[in-house]
Amino acid sequence: MINFFHRQIQLWGEETQASLQNKKIAIIGAGGLGSSLAFALGASGIGEIHMVDFDEVSTHNIHRQIAFKIGDEGKNKARLNAEIIEQRCPFVKAFAHECDFSGFTKKDLKFDLILDATDNLVVREQISIWAKSKNIPWIYGSVEAFHGQVCFFENANFSDAFKITSRTPQGITAPIVMHIASLQANLALRYLAGLSVKKDWLYYLFFNNDGELVTQKFALPKP
Repeated sequence: MINFFHRQIQLWGEETQASLQNKKIAIIGAGGLGSSLAFALGASGIGEIHMVDFDEVSTHNIHRQIAFKIGDEGKNKARLNAEIIEQRCPFVKAFAHECDFSGFTKKDLKFDLILDATDNLVVREQISIWAKSKNIPWIYGSVEAFHGQVCFFENANFSDAFKITSRTPQGITAPIVMHIASLQANLALRYLAGLSVKKDWLYYLFFNNDGELVTQKFALPKP
């Protein structure tokens, strides 16, 4: 185990690395963001990772959903990600929940952290309400075209910061999906390892008309 996590142990020591074995997280959505999060966090040493998704792989998913390949069409996304996590890291237990978020909440499980990897505002509001009722922090992430957003929610309410609609995202490039997921994963690991995290601040990343990557940040309204 020490050899497997050698580079992380260099960052925070054996005690902190061992403490991750006692952590339990849920990733809501196992598509673009979700499969990138599964790769980024699946080999980190977190004790339990629960993947939640009712959906199956389609051909048009594969270019931006790095867990899947041609031939996986028709297979459940959560199950495939859980299998990959355990194949890559023998120190992590992965669980697949082949259901929507509403069905998942009825299982009444407890977590240290929730990660949003969904693709619509309505479900994110549901995550916000449920997480607050359970006193669990959660990390929001969204992507569209060449831009994305990330936020570690603790006290702020999602509905106070966003207009909730059923709007479907437009085109998405694969690299921005991995970029936003990597930021979510870094926030998650810092929090679970007991390092400082800026909470209830929204980070917005985009390319301007000159092709420059711009990052803006906004304090969310207090409830």
